Amino acid sequence: MEAHVFGLRRVLLLSFCVAGIWTAYISQGLLQENLSTKRFGPDKKRFEHLPFLNLAQNVVCLAWSYMMLKICSRSSGAGAPWWSYWSAGITNSIGPAMGIEALKYISYPAQVLAKSSKMIPVMLMGTLVYGTRYTFSEYICTFLVAGGVSMFALTKTSSRTISKLAHPNAPLGYGLCFLNLVFDGFTNATQDSLGTRYPKTTAWGIMLGMNLWGTIYNMIYMFGWPQARGFEAVKFCREHPEAAWDVLFYCLCGAVGQNFIFLTISRFGSLANTTITTTRKFVSIVVSSLLSGNPLSAIQWGSVLMVFSGLSYQIYLKWQKLQRSQKKRKAT
Repeated sequence: MEAHVFGLRRVLLLSFCVAGIWTAYISQGLLQENLSTKRFGPDKKRFEHLPFLNLAQNVVCLAWSYMMLKICSRSSGAGAPWWSYWSAGITNSIGPAMGIEALKYISYPAQVLAKSSKMIPVMLMGTLVYGTRYTFSEYICTFLVAGGVSMFALTKTSSRTISKLAHPNAPLGYGLCFLNLVFDGFTNATQDSLGTRYPKTTAWGIMLGMNLWGTIYNMIYMFGWPQARGFEAVKFCREHPEAAWDVLFYCLCGAVGQNFIFLTISRFGSLANTTITTTRKFVSIVVSSLLSGNPLSAIQWGSVLMVFSGLSYQIYLKWQKLQRSQKKRKAT
């Protein structure tokens, strides 16, 4: 009976995590798309200051992580020192900025699909730089994802979707997404290295360190750089309160989503989190197509299914690997 109750609790908690991640990040995606395509106020102006979203997100997540550390953390000074995140903070500031900037040139579904192909630059870097050898199954996953993204990119986008873009330019948009993935790869590698060197580092500690440096770098870029446009972004939000509310909710969705991701990883592992976030991306494309008026052709839907078939197969391979390692542990 106790085992049944425990199992039911885990199912309910997992359902709660799925609902939280989906709700937070699908809402954030819609707000991001809205800010990049909508014309605000009677003067019908676009919000041209998309890098400002990164700064706002950093500030909100910095405050959130500091608050959570004070509430939840029992140990102090045991994790990675705050200054050790300076290099990861650079790539974590540049990468997402490029991903957001890409929305000026390609549609939101195209951006989500391109950013889902993280394995491609990882395998390229592994093969060319480190001489890593991958299995035939991993190459199949990469072929499906790369082929799907390529098909989607080469298929003609509807005129309705193009009319919403500030500066339609597919090669530039996909190029920015690819650079976003490369910088994310460096960020993840640095975070893993810090986690190995400082094993007592908590998720909130990582979030605090990353967003502290992100806030510093983005403040310099938005307000201290020559021709900085931070003051213009603030002025735009003052003149268009609707845009300001979108920015605020965008940041809150990101902070809440981080909570659910940390909860999922701590209770169910990274594989469960990968599965949830991958399915969330697919649902985001469907929601964007239905609610935001981004119609996809039959070939584009086929491309989407091709990409997520490759990602699903990758998750299955990870699950098999996890099962084998658990069996070896039990045997020893």
